[in-house]
Amino acid sequence: MSRLRVLVVGAGTMGTVHSHAYSRLADAELVGVVDPFNFNPRLATALNVPQYRDMDDVTPSKYDVLDVCVPSRWHLPYVLQAAQLKKSVFCEKPLAIDLHDAQAMIDAVQAHQIRMSVGHCVRFFPEYVHAKSLVENGALGDIAVVRTFRGGGFPSAWNDWYASRDLSGGTLVDLMIHDFDYLRWVLGPVSRVYAKTIRGEMNRLDFSLASVRFASGAIAHMEGTWAHQQFGTRFEFAGSRGILTHDSYQEQALNINRSSESGVAIPQSLDVDSPYDLEIAHFIEALHKDLPFRVTPDDAYQALRVALAAQASALTGKSISLAEDPSSQGGEIR
Repeated sequence: MSRLRVLVVGAGTMGTVHSHAYSRLADAELVGVVDPFNFNPRLATALNVPQYRDMDDVTPSKYDVLDVCVPSRWHLPYVLQAAQLKKSVFCEKPLAIDLHDAQAMIDAVQAHQIRMSVGHCVRFFPEYVHAKSLVENGALGDIAVVRTFRGGGFPSAWNDWYASRDLSGGTLVDLMIHDFDYLRWVLGPVSRVYAKTIRGEMNRLDFSLASVRFASGAIAHMEGTWAHQQFGTRFEFAGSRGILTHDSYQEQALNINRSSESGVAIPQSLDVDSPYDLEIAHFIEALHKDLPFRVTPDDAYQALRVALAAQASALTGKSISLAEDPSSQGGEIR
């Protein structure tokens, strides 16, 4: 099996994580890092690969895959360029900041018949994968209510781009989209969203709450924050047969308490592997073997629709209905 040659564009946090992940794979070869914003001039040196300032400096024949890790607002031109060059693409989440750009990327991928996956890495966290399997096999019965939390301190990055809603989308679009995507993966289409958010100085204390109703009837209460000191995640699935909880702040991060005839709680926990290595390895294996991606462009588009609906709700004070067709790409918030 020939190794897939990967070019990473963007050398910030995720570009660094992805570059190291590719360097550890036997069936992929990191062939360079494009660093247009001068994030991390030491990354390419540390991995012993060429560093480029611009995509035009790289001969297209030198790579097979483009991994896009620049700030979200600039995903579009890199994905379009890769599509035109017939390169496979891995794009960090969110796919875009608005639906127009997201749809343009999907259209380009389809028109040029290339493959693209998107970095919704929560689908590769073992606790979250295990929770999905428990829900699907009926261990918790019918799911009625879900609670999620995701947050930590304000992220620092090049040019303070997270502080700009035009560039990052704030907590609802940049941060909570992880949980919007994950719950769609577990529970199916979203029917309605209502959200509230505070906007601290330059968004550095951004804190958001969203109430999400699914077509299944389940309701999720979701919290995202950049106002905490230590990053962490929590979830709780409450069903007719039991409650499943996860809390990354606890030593035993995943617990299930199931109803039983004896009334005894049954705890379970998992050791967590690197979800980013798993995500990148899955992407490369799927390309080699022509297998389906765990995260499709449509998955990323639909998660963005939910995040933007939550953002619209927070701005207007009104609930937002989503007429979501899970089998199609496109559609608008209404």
